[in-house]
Amino acid sequence: MDVVARLASQSAVVIFSKSTCCMSHAIKRLFYEQGVSPAIVEIDQEIYGKDIEWSLARLGCSPPVPAVFVGGKFVGTANTVMTLHLDGSLKRLLKEAGALWL
Repeated sequence: MDVVARLASQSAVVIFSKSTCCMSHAIKRLFYEQGVSPAIVEIDQEIYGKDIEWSLARLGCSPPVPAVFVGGKFVGTANTVMTLHLDGSLKRLLKEAGALWL
């Protein structure tokens, strides 16, 4: 859990992803299209990727990726992030975290 918390707090937006996951790709693209440059942690390319995946699962991430953190706080997985985007809440969270200025 410590490694997830440490990584999640290093940038305004952090996405835990797998390079082969289509939903991870879609979520990364959503943030890029919003003008946000998230920090991406590809857990399938990390030495401690299995430990990170286990920690994300313990946080309630099911499936464990994509897992999105904004302002160091866990926002959710793909379904939650898409819901926040559609209802307009995601932009507010991004502005509050300093990831988006406009």
